Amino acid sequence: MPSITREEVAHLARLARIELTDDELDHLAPQLDQIIGLVGQVSEVAADDIPPTSHALPLTNVMREDVNVPCLTPEQALSGAPAAEEQRFRVPRILDEEA
Repeated sequence: MPSITREEVAHLARLARIELTDDELDHLAPQLDQIIGLVGQVSEVAADDIPPTSHALPLTNVMREDVNVPCLTPEQALSGAPAAEEQRFRVPRILDEEA
């Protein structure tokens, strides 16, 4: 299997719009070559009768069904508010008008 060259890594970096220094290209070329080799080994082992998976364990959706329930009335929602007026919560100002 041919190894990936420094120039090919530079080309991939340009395509991905990643700026790499000469030292980074020299460092990444052997690493990328090793990754490609390992992916090739996995491809050789993968059998046609094994379905592709994205996780080692089966995932199930833990969300419950949406259920419509009655909501609070404005009076109920404001019943515990320290200062409510005109069916709204009154909160202290935190920003100056100049901001």
